[in-house]
Amino acid sequence: MLIVLVAALLFQVAPPAPQVSAEPVGLAIPSDRGSVIFIHPDGAGAATWAAARMRYVGPDDDLNWDLLPEVAVYRGHLRNSLTGTSNAGATVHAYGMKVDHDAFGRDRGGDGGTEPTDSDGNSLSVAKQAIAAGIPTGVVQSGAAIEPGTAAFLADASLRRDFDQITKGLLDSGAAVILGGGERDFLPEGVEGVHGIGSRDDDQNLIEYAKAQGYTVIYTREELLALPADTDKVLGLFAAGHTFNDKSEEELRAAGLPNYDPDAPTVAEMTDVALRILGRGGRQFLLVVEEEGTDNFGNKNNANATLEAAKRADDALGIARRFLRDNPQTLLITTADSDGGGLRPVGFPIRSEDDIPGAVPPRDFNGAPVDGIAGTGTAPFMSAPDRFGRSLPFAVVWSSRNDVAGGVLVRADGFNSHFVRGSFDNTDVAKLIRRTLFAGE
Repeated sequence: MLIVLVAALLFQVAPPAPQVSAEPVGLAIPSDRGSVIFIHPDGAGAATWAAARMRYVGPDDDLNWDLLPEVAVYRGHLRNSLTGTSNAGATVHAYGMKVDHDAFGRDRGGDGGTEPTDSDGNSLSVAKQAIAAGIPTGVVQSGAAIEPGTAAFLADASLRRDFDQITKGLLDSGAAVILGGGERDFLPEGVEGVHGIGSRDDDQNLIEYAKAQGYTVIYTREELLALPADTDKVLGLFAAGHTFNDKSEEELRAAGLPNYDPDAPTVAEMTDVALRILGRGGRQFLLVVEEEGTDNFGNKNNANATLEAAKRADDALGIARRFLRDNPQTLLITTADSDGGGLRPVGFPIRSEDDIPGAVPPRDFNGAPVDGIAGTGTAPFMSAPDRFGRSLPFAVVWSSRNDVAGGVLVRADGFNSHFVRGSFDNTDVAKLIRRTLFAGE
């Protein structure tokens, strides 16, 4: 009973972080505080991880995700919906309070929505609080920079599609690291960029604006990997939009496109560089990372690409786990806000290789679509070998093209990770981040 009461007290909504000097905190982090790495593989439910485990390491081995010791069941309902949306789910994660389904950094969408603030008008976003307190803060995104899983921590908007406002908000936030795609949203309509043509309709060139704000602007994997660790502020834009092509297997095959742009850095590579910059000298920091492909490909019912996206997210978790080994005063927490497409793996029992089906059925008995390794009606996925050296066939069954509720877990390791257990509400993400950064102040 005592443990329950203590946990309940710890997860009360903490008051906003103190507004102190914007100078970076000292290198010695107080013993009651820590850094935070929040990794958000959007749309990845427990079954997504099960299928990725089968495909990449085998049913008897572990992903990095499996090795995070603390586990809780995620509850992702919103103020007016039992199923989360990417924009509202991210807003809940950033602020620690329930909002409407159309919210983006505000309590609800539309002109009536307002950003949650304290009595002095200071933002209650954990990222904005961290920046105000001088804690270096960064976001990493495999999709366009305007994707809410990271952007809602730093920007607010009336509508999710207010891209011009969101990108401006990212730069005005003062975040030290912004890495992802979406160059077109930073350039005026018709202006040629490195990756494509700009799409802003307000004539603002935010690339030049970013440079004036002190950002080093980079565009390629080579520039990213060569970035000095003493870089103060960096804006990395590695694609016109997303760094992936979120279409079905059949559409990608017809267009001759890969799942991911092979020239863009992976989410793991971006995470590695972000940690090197934010955590240099052992200073305290906040990093929010999103692999967006797990959600977008899930909503397209593209099993092959969804599993690749999960593997990429797991590689980022591996980078974070490596950082944690050398920096134990760090919280690593990961979850999704919903289950994209309702992916479920289904196996085919075999006695010999002759039993492996040449193609999976296009539909399950109840009419649900079924994917093999290259889409509908193709050969099954084959697992990595199990403990006996056997590779076994499986397919992916889809329940929807929407985000669905249930089946999402929270996992954690490191500083304060013991609070991740039992049932974990989506509002608890921000509460735990806030407690770790500010010791409940």
